[in-house]
Amino acid sequence: MKPTVIKFFAPIIGPTINALMNAIDQKMKEGVSQFILLISSPGGSVFHGLSAYNYLKGLPVTITTHNFGSVDSIGVVLFCGGNRRLSVPQARFLLHGVSSSFQQNTNLEEKQLEERLKGLRIDTENIAKVVAANTDKSVQDVTSAMLERTTLNPNEARAWGLIHDVKSELFQAGSEIISIQQQENQG
Repeated sequence: MKPTVIKFFAPIIGPTINALMNAIDQKMKEGVSQFILLISSPGGSVFHGLSAYNYLKGLPVTITTHNFGSVDSIGVVLFCGGNRRLSVPQARFLLHGVSSSFQQNTNLEEKQLEERLKGLRIDTENIAKVVAANTDKSVQDVTSAMLERTTLNPNEARAWGLIHDVKSELFQAGSEIISIQQQENQG
C-alpha cells in the first residue's frame, strides 16, 4: 500500500491543523500506516504547532515530512513531527523567537505582563526542546539560533540534523493526495 500524501500548504492555525489531524485520523481508520506530509508554511500559532507535533509523534504510524518550499517559525516544529525528514533543494527553514501581540490601547498590570513574558519564555523553551530533540543541536544552540532569527538552506539543515536528505521527488505517481490550504478571502 502506498503512503497517503498530505500537502499542507497553509499557516499553522486551528482550522488547518484540525483538517490535518482529521485527515490522518480518517486514513488510519482505513488502515493507512504510512504518510508523507508535504509542508510549506509561514508558521502561525505556537499552541497549534506544538499540539500537532505531539499528536504526530504519538501516532502508531510512519510519517515522512518533506519541505517543498518554506518551513518557517512554528512550521519547523510541525516538520519535526516526521520520523524521516526531507527537503527539496530550493527550500528554507526559518527559526525565530516567539512574540506576543497587544491590541491598541491595551492596559496591562505588572502581573499580566509577567504572565505574558513567562508564557513567551516557556513557548521558546518548548520549541527549542522539540528542535533539539530532532537535530544534532542542544536546546541552548537552538534557543540562540531562534534569537538570531536563523534561516537554514537544505544543506545547512542537513548539517544540523534537521533533515535526513535533500530530494526533489515528493511522492510516487498514482499516490492519493489530500490538500490542506487556507482559503483566501475573496473580497
